[in-house]
Amino acid sequence: MDRRLFLTYVGSSTAALVAASSGIGALTGNAMTGDHLMNGQPSGKGKPLTTPFKPLSRTWENDVVLPNGYNYSIIASYGDVINSKGEKFGDAADLTVYFPIDSLKGGNNSEEGLIWVNHEFPEPDNYMKMLGINESTFKKENLANYPELLKMEKEAVGGSVIHVKKEKDGWKLVVDDTYNRRVDGNTQIELTGPARGSSYVNGATSVVGSLGNCSGGRTLWNTALSCEENTEYGDDYGWPNFIDNHYGWVVEVDPFDPKKPVRKHTALGRFSHENTAMGLTNDGRVVVYMGDDKSDACFYKFISSKKFNPSNREANFDILESGTLYVASMSQQKWIALDHATNTKLSGFKDQADVLTNARAAGIAVGGTKLDRPEDVEIHPHDGTVFLSLTNNTGHGNFHGQIVRFAPANGDHASESFTFEVFVAGGQQSGITCPDNLHFDSKGNLWVVEDYGATETNQYAAYKNCGVFMIPTDGKEYGEPFQFASGPKGSELTGPWLTPDERTLFLDVQHPSTWNPYPGQTFGRSCLVAVQGGNFK
Repeated sequence: MDRRLFLTYVGSSTAALVAASSGIGALTGNAMTGDHLMNGQPSGKGKPLTTPFKPLSRTWENDVVLPNGYNYSIIASYGDVINSKGEKFGDAADLTVYFPIDSLKGGNNSEEGLIWVNHEFPEPDNYMKMLGINESTFKKENLANYPELLKMEKEAVGGSVIHVKKEKDGWKLVVDDTYNRRVDGNTQIELTGPARGSSYVNGATSVVGSLGNCSGGRTLWNTALSCEENTEYGDDYGWPNFIDNHYGWVVEVDPFDPKKPVRKHTALGRFSHENTAMGLTNDGRVVVYMGDDKSDACFYKFISSKKFNPSNREANFDILESGTLYVASMSQQKWIALDHATNTKLSGFKDQADVLTNARAAGIAVGGTKLDRPEDVEIHPHDGTVFLSLTNNTGHGNFHGQIVRFAPANGDHASESFTFEVFVAGGQQSGITCPDNLHFDSKGNLWVVEDYGATETNQYAAYKNCGVFMIPTDGKEYGEPFQFASGPKGSELTGPWLTPDERTLFLDVQHPSTWNPYPGQTFGRSCLVAVQGGNFK
């Protein structure tokens, strides 16, 4: 019996126990099955969704394994030179966002475009091997005495803009100085919003570098949003003069114009940002959903003060500089405004700049629900419901996580109330574990990647290498994960993104265990790959 039928048969009281055992808890006090919460209807519209490929079985194979008829090619690996200045593709590739080359003219070119790629963290152990540094005697406190290593670390993070084109033999990197460039640990970045210039960011109006860039998203005006997740990375690696509160923000980059300043938007709050999912309220304002990727952290949304202008791109460039940040209370099924001027529970914070810089503490102070590592969040393309990955929380005994689906009241993202259900619970019954990045295709199928470290003896042994899954959100296969890809040993497959014609799926291979010091070797380094050969919807 599948999970959905099981919940239908057992009734709401036992369904609450099932939800609790999967880590989300019986938070509403009257937990019901997903069908009741969603008015008896599965999400999505149109034809029932089916799987366009023969699903894989779990494997330890050290490769990107795909169904019959599909193939992949590596577009760029860590260390590849991307322009005449000698800038190199960064490490730990994570988010990919594809922009058709004709995007600014309203086009959907699926064979040439720009890709923004996040580079989450450096891998110092590997760089020390390349530089001949003795790892056994190295101490991070002395990193300033190793300028080449420090330079490699700072140039490995942030993100890359690369020009790509589909050729007869696959996708290729176009070495093009018009577009290709790096944002890294040395880039000068402007601060915007209420915390700009405040004491909570040490008076800064601009900061140096971006770090911990995990996932992110694409804006309605064709810029990339890159999310700074692990703000402590600089301290972890021993970067001299590291200022922690200059990181942990959402970064906006215009891939089409290198002259446009890179900006960190403080109005969206500071925490371990996983990604952004952008939509519109019924009255035309921009909503941005965000998860705080930490155990016992919260789920947030931002609503802009200004309305989106679909006819003037430039008019939207300041839209993320002012608005209201909210945190989700699952027990109340409502969004609580993190507004210092109106929320008396924030009286312990000095002002709005304090609230935003310490958004995690502020969210908990007003009653935000502590969740099990809220990571990627995406909006369903047909019904507007919001899907959130809760990857896991081993401290709660939740090793496999779940995906939760939220329905805003009246279908309006501006609404302060919502209902929710557990869409997929990780574990043996579903066959998926530790869901991370999400991506929807045009039919409403949900594409999911995983984040865990399996060994042959730990709790993830049966799941083997991390994979990519497609989960229909309508039809007879509703909520059933089907495995599409498996990654190399030790890696996560991250950043799934489809071209507009849905004939290419971009993925990143992050931190494969088979590191080697030579670029161009298969999975010797983190890399961006293009998957082709069949249907993705």
